Amino acid sequence: MAQAIPKKSEDYSGWYNEIVKRADLAEHSPVRGCMIIKPYGFSIWEKMQQTLDRMFKETGHSNAYFPIFVPKSYLSKEADHVEGFAKECAVVTHYRLKNSDTGEGVIVDPEAKLEEELIIRPTSETVIWDTYKNWIQSYRDLPILVNQWANVVRWEMRTRLFLRTAEFLWQEGHTAHATRQEAEEETLRMLDVYATFAEDYMAMPVIKGSKTESEKFPGAVDTYCIEALMQDGKALQAGTSHFLGQNFAKAFDVKFADKEGKLEHVWGTSWGVSTRLMGALIMAHSDDDGLVLPPKLAPIEVVIVPIYRNDEQKSMVEDKADVIQEQLREAGITVKFDNRDTHKPGWKFAEYELKGVPVRLALGPKDLENGTVEVARRDTREKEVISLESVTTHIKSLLVDIQDNIYKRAFDYRAANTSVANNWEEFTNILDEKGGFIEAHWDGTAETEDKIKEETKATIRCIPIDTKDEEGNCIYSGNPSKRRVIFARAY
Repeated sequence: MAQAIPKKSEDYSGWYNEIVKRADLAEHSPVRGCMIIKPYGFSIWEKMQQTLDRMFKETGHSNAYFPIFVPKSYLSKEADHVEGFAKECAVVTHYRLKNSDTGEGVIVDPEAKLEEELIIRPTSETVIWDTYKNWIQSYRDLPILVNQWANVVRWEMRTRLFLRTAEFLWQEGHTAHATRQEAEEETLRMLDVYATFAEDYMAMPVIKGSKTESEKFPGAVDTYCIEALMQDGKALQAGTSHFLGQNFAKAFDVKFADKEGKLEHVWGTSWGVSTRLMGALIMAHSDDDGLVLPPKLAPIEVVIVPIYRNDEQKSMVEDKADVIQEQLREAGITVKFDNRDTHKPGWKFAEYELKGVPVRLALGPKDLENGTVEVARRDTREKEVISLESVTTHIKSLLVDIQDNIYKRAFDYRAANTSVANNWEEFTNILDEKGGFIEAHWDGTAETEDKIKEETKATIRCIPIDTKDEEGNCIYSGNPSKRRVIFARAY
């Protein structure tokens, strides 16, 4: 911790990588493109997972698990789907190893070739819809509301911890419905769940919108997303929800008998978020000294650091710290009392600042005499001295304030970095000089979308759900446009 973290204003990529490494979140694995999520990083992911899992169950979903291996033939059944993932698939061709004849280790046994290659799941639509064929016969079997927590593999060449790795953790919801309306409502319901989680728990404002035809999920009729703005002015897609129509039901012949006995194809959805949210959390809030965690997702909300010079002081301070710790825990606050005698208080202060712990309490002999404790908040670095009697009520209120303040800072940053462009010159100038979200007219064609991306590396992040139609002209082609879309350079 003696060496300073690179300043995010000077080296954003280096700043990000150092925070991931030095806050003990993750590290690279021996397998290129994969990561090891360390205990502290995984504890943040667990809080995300637990919160989302509760939200899913509150909306009627249940968890299940499906195989990591997908027969190659399954991907061939939905043409758009296989085309979308073909270049990212990891393929299993053999099922056994053997010792080499030279005695130099093991080799793939050529006699153990699989009759059909297996794909390590890049996503589970195909194997799940093949399963649903056996689960669904009648309208009485619908809806099916299933979620899966799992790992997936998409063979990325350019990777970055949490943001883009060959293997990552995620959840994928897969639902089946009797009507188009039910499926479309489910798609938007889960988009709202993601937006609520991002804003209320991650303290990260998002824009809800639909993807363009060229950016939608392979095999989907419509794809919706939440888009967030990082502190370097780049966008990050934080979650997606897909209306699949009847595409996968037709590909896997999943039909049900309606109330009149007529056979109909099922309507489907899928939706997911991943450990990419960890990257979003880091980039949306952290500063040059380390993580800044919203209390609702912090593994440790409060840390107590004792200060003493001798054994007598140590005993008195630790006794009082134990009492404070118990009071906070009874109030439902996650607290750590760091009574290690292997590190000095100043070292501990720096460690917990780096790890983004929202509140730090420092307690010494003078505090005991005065009946006070020093409180430091991570988000603003402000310190104050409060009475020991008011610790619990003060900390509960302070955690709410910190959560709200972190959200407000992110919201204000997005507002200050959202611009309107009415022509090509304005658009390119904003991109190069400021970045951020740009609201601009687009003529709706894939050709224009591709040319803008090719010339500027900016993409249409989404077509916002909450904006009204507005007649105008496309910034690139000059052709008529009915509404503005959100452009940005993105991760």
